[in-house]
Amino acid sequence: MKKSTLVVMWDMVRMRHGVGLRCVEALPADKLDAHPVKDMRTPKELVVHMYLYLRAAPESILSGTLEYDEQKELAAIRTKQDLVKFTERCWQAADAVVAKLTDAQLASMVKTPWGEMNAGVMIGSVQEEYLHHRGQLYVFLRLFGVEPPVSYDFDASAPEFRPKQHS
Repeated sequence: MKKSTLVVMWDMVRMRHGVGLRCVEALPADKLDAHPVKDMRTPKELVVHMYLYLRAAPESILSGTLEYDEQKELAAIRTKQDLVKFTERCWQAADAVVAKLTDAQLASMVKTPWGEMNAGVMIGSVQEEYLHHRGQLYVFLRLFGVEPPVSYDFDASAPEFRPKQHS
């Protein structure tokens, strides 16, 4: 993957995050630890999982190894506001790393728990993972009686997550 491709791809991740952040903000505060679907993560566990990977995948390209501790992050989140701030910190960290990545780094290999992965593929997996888990958040919101945001309603997101021509 070339940096020029990453820039375009990451812009789409940025806009999807704006919608995802609105999903997190829409979660009922008293349902963060609920199990709306048997044998699935709680909403809090799901958000930590998806945003920690969003942050850790780009960071792993710099370090050469994918490592993160969901349990440690979960222990620090007690309120909905904590969860929202966590997503914001993860986005800011990931976005800062992505801005620094070079063509050479994007061609490197990253050690993961499941073997080595090309850095470009690692970044591509962020999109797949994010959308998959955002879809799960939509299900949770509906089960809680909350209407989720429209998937492609980027214009209703915070200004920094709207399409650039609208910024």
